Amino acid sequence: MNLRVPILIISSKKESRTPAGDRTRLSRQVKALVVYIDLIFLANLLIDGVLIWLAGWLVKMKVTWWRLLLSALVGALYVVMMFVPELSFLYTFLIKFGLSLLMLLIAFGYRSLQSYLRVLGAFYIINFAAAGGIVGIHYLLQSSGDLWNGILFTATGGQAFRLKIAFWFVLAALPLVLMLFKLVQSSRQRRERLETYIGEVYVEIEGVGVTCTGLLDTGNRLSDPLTHIPVMVMEASLWEEHLPASWKGRLNRTGADRLLLETDGQSFAWQDRLRLVPYRGVNRGSAFMLALKPDLVRITLGGESFSSRRALIGLDGGALSGDGAYRAVIHPDLAEPSKTEAAAVSCSI
Repeated sequence: MNLRVPILIISSKKESRTPAGDRTRLSRQVKALVVYIDLIFLANLLIDGVLIWLAGWLVKMKVTWWRLLLSALVGALYVVMMFVPELSFLYTFLIKFGLSLLMLLIAFGYRSLQSYLRVLGAFYIINFAAAGGIVGIHYLLQSSGDLWNGILFTATGGQAFRLKIAFWFVLAALPLVLMLFKLVQSSRQRRERLETYIGEVYVEIEGVGVTCTGLLDTGNRLSDPLTHIPVMVMEASLWEEHLPASWKGRLNRTGADRLLLETDGQSFAWQDRLRLVPYRGVNRGSAFMLALKPDLVRITLGGESFSSRRALIGLDGGALSGDGAYRAVIHPDLAEPSKTEAAAVSCSI
């Protein structure tokens, strides 16, 4: 059974005086268009619901399912009204903007002016991003002939572009555009959260200084079991020029104790600074990590600077971050003022 409700729209050009028998010309001036209003209603109901949900997700405001459905229902009914000629006065900027205010008020309620403006801005940002993405995808898929057919020249010599996007193309492209928008936004939010724990690390050993970005790991409790000195892990590639050439590419494959036995004072000037730190890796048994005893460790995090001489630098043979966001893992004790100041006092005594 076909439940679609068709609407027949007949459009014709301005009637001109033609011979009574010239029906061919008149037939060319009349065009019939069938629109299934139920499909348009359901599609807009879904699109409005997704856009409102994404706006709430963007500003971290939860929306109940019945509020979401009611708000999307108002938006879908407004689209249906465009097929009623007597209601054409509703399609003005003020009415459209007022409708968006009403939809967001239904979906999220009114908590405060600030929160309402935030969700309003997010709603329009997502709408503009979705519209721009659909137009961009449509433009990329067009051939050169389609583009030239859409260019119009005005009487004043200017150019105008006629854009025709199929309704089904919008339905197909919209989920893709919104998914990409959500992925990019999620990545940006994760990066922002990560940056609150990222600082600058400076390590000095016998006049050799190395600077890199480091991630503060509040769950990192790696320390020397005998002296309880905190261990900050760094990528070994940062010290590659000052480490023995035979260590290259072997830190993760060969045991740290074997590498330590292979070195001597002639091949490695910092041999007296080497330490073996036992640790337990994820899904691994106990192992040893090679570490260096630095002269100074300075960490700049959140506008504050922390210096300490009581630290060890663990060497990791791989990459600590897949995207290179950080190259060191900072021990939380090295970013606490009380402990770093106490370490400085004890060293000076």
